[in-house]
Amino acid sequence: MQKATGIVVREGYGQTETTLQVGIFPGMKVKLGSMGKEAPGFEIGILGNGNRELGDGREGIIAVKVKPTKPIGLMEGYLDPFEKNFEVFVDQWYLTGDMAFKDKDGYFWFIGRVDDVFKSSDYRISPFELESELLKHPAVVEAAVVASPDKIRGFIPKAFIVLKKEYAADDQTAFKIFEFIRDNIAPYKRPRIIEFVTELPKTISGKIKRNKLREKEKELRKTDQKKENEYFEKDFKEKLG
Repeated sequence: MQKATGIVVREGYGQTETTLQVGIFPGMKVKLGSMGKEAPGFEIGILGNGNRELGDGREGIIAVKVKPTKPIGLMEGYLDPFEKNFEVFVDQWYLTGDMAFKDKDGYFWFIGRVDDVFKSSDYRISPFELESELLKHPAVVEAAVVASPDKIRGFIPKAFIVLKKEYAADDQTAFKIFEFIRDNIAPYKRPRIIEFVTELPKTISGKIKRNKLREKEKELRKTDQKKENEYFEKDFKEKLG
């Protein structure tokens, strides 16, 4: 990106409920893919079971410390539904609902929403990580990964893909994408199903509604049917080798 624009691209992380919590600020080393370090005025923790802080490299929930003083950049609370405040303000923390880990240098690395992360054969899968890889393929303009029910693994990753206009939603394109997946994503977490769609369901702010896709996928797999423009990796087993 810097080569293309001549601008140093600095990542950051915040929410509707907050200002920028984490960022790569001027003077800091840029770590490609990292959100950066705590913003001034915020104390950020990565929490595990029992809302206990985890050590470096451990995956957990991003939380903002609110005691003894709540940061100025954090909302006072929810008006509607008011009950949600009891879910997100726990002990001395505001729980963001997002997952990340912190490295030994204090840089945070985003994983995904708690509701979106899932396990396949007991391996933790981050849709955000897989989507980032899929977007590197020249045919892919948008991608959303969700858990697809599987009798053996419990769940397997499925990718909903919006193609660039010059690419056809056919078995040839599907094969090329599966080939790319095989070469660039570890076997335990690579998408085993892809479905070409013309658009992805989104919120008014442009966030992908993965919950909508998850529900549709859950119902589809109950029927044991295959949708139009849906392709399975196993269909290309011989060609992929």
